[in-house]
Amino acid sequence: MYTGKTEQPCSLCDDPETAVRVDLPPRAIPLMKHGEVIAWRDVVGEVSVHFCEDDWALVRDLVLEMDQNPLSRCNVARASFDLREDFEALLNDVRDEPDHSPLEARLLERAETALDSGTDRERVEARLIRWSLGHRPTDPSA
Repeated sequence: MYTGKTEQPCSLCDDPETAVRVDLPPRAIPLMKHGEVIAWRDVVGEVSVHFCEDDWALVRDLVLEMDQNPLSRCNVARASFDLREDFEALLNDVRDEPDHSPLEARLLERAETALDSGTDRERVEARLIRWSLGHRPTDPSA
C-alpha cells in the first residue's frame, strides 16, 4: 500500500537520527550523487533531503560560509520524493508529466524571502533551491 513520502536517513552518512529537513525542487535530483538514474521530471512535488546534526553543521558551513553546493555528496537514494508512477499504480490511472513550474516558482519566491531574513536552515535551503533552479542539464532528456 502506498503511504506517501517518508522520513529518510541522513543523505550524507545514513544516520537514521536526523535533525534537519530541506525541501528542494525536483530539478535538484540530477545534482545529487546517483541522481542521473532518477527520472526527475516524473517527481511529483518537492524532494526532501535530511541531515543528521553533525552533517547539518557541515552543510550549513559549506553553504553559508564557503558558498559551496553540497548536493553532489548527498545520496539521492536517501532523499524522500514521490514518483508519478506511484500515483498511477495507486489510482490505476495514467497522468500527464507533472508541470514543475508552479512548484519551482513557489520555492523560488520562498527562497528569495528567506535570503533576507530567514534562519540558517531557511537560508541554506534558499541557496540550494536557487542553485538547483539555476542548473540546466545539457541533455534535454535529463
